[in-house]
Parts: sequence; C-alpha cells; structure tokens
Amino acid sequence: MTTVLPQKSGTYTFSSQPRTVPQRKKYRDPLAQQNQAPAPYGNIMYDRRIVRGNTYAQHTLPATAQPDPIEIQRQQEIRRRKIAAKRAKAQLRPASPEPVEGRKHIDVQTELYLEELSDRVEEADVDCQTDAFLDRPPTPLFIPAKTGMDVATQIYEGDLFDFEIEVKPILEVLVGKTVEQALLEVMEEEELANLRAQQREFEELRNAELVETQRLEEQERRHREEKERRMKQQRETLKKERETADKIAARAFAQSYLADLIPSVFGTLNDNGYFFDPVERDVELGFMPWIMEEVEKKIDMSVLGRTVLDAIIRDVVMQRSAAYFKLEESQQEPEEETTTQQPAEEEAVTEEAEKTEEKPEGDAGDEAAAETTEPPAEEEEGDE
Repeated sequence: MTTVLPQKSGTYTFSSQPRTVPQRKKYRDPLAQQNQAPAPYGNIMYDRRIVRGNTYAQHTLPATAQPDPIEIQRQQEIRRRKIAAKRAKAQLRPASPEPVEGRKHIDVQTELYLEELSDRVEEADVDCQTDAFLDRPPTPLFIPAKTGMDVATQIYEGDLFDFEIEVKPILEVLVGKTVEQALLEVMEEEELANLRAQQREFEELRNAELVETQRLEEQERRHREEKERRMKQQRETLKKERETADKIAARAFAQSYLADLIPSVFGTLNDNGYFFDPVERDVELGFMPWIMEEVEKKIDMSVLGRTVLDAIIRDVVMQRSAAYFKLEESQQEPEEETTTQQPAEEEAVTEEAEKTEEKPEGDAGDEAAAETTEPPAEEEEGDE
C-alpha cells in the first residue's frame, strides 16, 4: 500500500492505486516481442519516486486528500523570501573590478590541493552478460484421446431407401410451390402494372384539372386587377372633381370676402395714423416737443426767481427783527417811566414793520404772477 508523503519545497510526491503484479510467462512470445517496443532502461537509484531515509516519522495522508492551500502559500512565500535574500546578498557582495583593455578574468583554483580541470567528463564502460531467453517451441497439433471401442456395420444396396421413390413427393412439393410462387408473382406484376396505368391516368386527369384551375385563377386575377384599376381611376376622378369644386368655391368666397377688404384696410390704416400729413407730422414730432421744453425752462426760471426772492425776504425780515429787538433793549429804561406811551409806539412800529413786509411780498407776488401768466400765452400761440 503506497502512502502520500507531505509536500515539501522542491520534492516530488507520487501516489498510485494498488494493483496486482502480472504473471510472467515462462517462454517469450515471438509475435508480441516483434510488435512490442523495447523497454527503456531505468535505475531505481535515480528514480524520484523512491523514498530514502527513515519513514517512521513521516505523516501519511490518504490518496484522495488535498494539500492545504494556506500551507502551500506559506511555503511559496518562504521560498520567495529566500530567493530575494540570496539576490540581495549577491548584489551586496563586492565584485571584481573590470579587466584592463586587452585582458580578461578567468577562474583560478585557490584550494590547498589542486586538481586537473577538463571539459570532457571521464567515462568508463562496464558490461554485464546475462543468460539468453529460451525460444518457445512450436505448439504441437491437438489430437484428442480416443475413448470407447470401434464398431462397424455392413449395409448392402437397397437396404436403406430408394432415392427415386423417396425423392418423388419432395420433388412434387418443391415444383408445386415454385409454380405457385411464380403464378403469384406474375399476378402481382399484372396488378402492379394495372395500378401504374390507373395512377398514370389519374395524374394526367389531375394535371389537366390543375391547368384548368390555374387558367381560371389567372383569369379571375386579371378581372380583379382590372376592376381594382377601374375603381381606382373612378376614385381619383371623383377626388379631382371634388378638389376642383372646393377650389372654385374657395375662389368665389375669397373674391366675395376681399371685395370690401381693401377699402376697410385702407380706412383702418388711415384711422390708426399710418397715412399722415408730412407738415402735421413735423409739427407734432419737431415743433411741439421744442415748445414744451422752452415752456419748462421758463417755468423753472420763474420758480427759481420766486425761491431767491423768498430767501431775500426772509433775510430782510430777520435783520429787521434783530434791529427791533436791539431797539427794544435800548428803550427798556425810558419805557419804565413812560409806560403809558409804550403800547402806542409799539403798535406803530409793528404796523410799519408789517407794511414794509407786505409791500415786498406784494411786489414779488406780482412779478411771479406776471412770469407764470406768460407761458400759457406762449403755449396758446404754439397751438395756434
């Protein structure tokens, strides 16, 4: 019983099912030896399937067991690391310098004991003589062994049977069966000939009917196509007549509709101002905007003059009130003595101040009124 060895890095594993050893024949078979190729020479000392060393500590696995993929991956990683370390070590090792031009490096033995180096491997021939195989003798003819005793019997002519008499009934049966079979075959041939003739007549009749049917179908097809063509022409004619009538009606309606359309369109355009007088258009677009701008300028100038006048009046009133205030302060002491005359004087001064204020305001109002009344007159002239 063979066992499956644990897989190692760089080792070969082999497993095979048990089988019986074939029995070796005593003699060689000449025919098999001629057809069989010579067995290749093999040495079990160089066979990788042979296990050497102690096999007690090896773990055996069944033949159907599969190796652990994690273990295989780990071994591959270890092998990869070893190769990388070896490559790094080879790179770190100091190398010999390059040879001088005209020279080259050669390997030199540095061992204690020198040996001769040669490109040819020493070989030696060894012979071994073996006994030749014996040829197989030819197979003798098989002769079965005799058993029992020989017995003889004498038979005279006419003791067993008469051939002419015995063969007569058999011959009659054979001839009768042959003639009967021949008659049946002839009748069958005649029947087949009649069937073929009838079939031929039927096929001729069927072909004639088929030709007539095809002729009638073709005639019907032509009639149908002619009918469809005539109907199509009639439909096209009716369609054209209908289109012509529609066109005539549309033309009449358009003429009746457009009869009053042109005057109404011109009247609408005239009402909307599309047809205008050039002089009136020039007055509306050129003269009227200019006159309006001039009126606006005049109004702005009058408003500005009124504003300036109001500011002047305000300044005058403030100055007069300040002067009156100073005058009142200077006259406080005499007023204490003449308390009876003070109200009359104050009233007179107040009246004079009011008159002076009313007079400038009235003049300014008259000027503003005159200025404001002028633009309407100009506008009326522009309109005329």
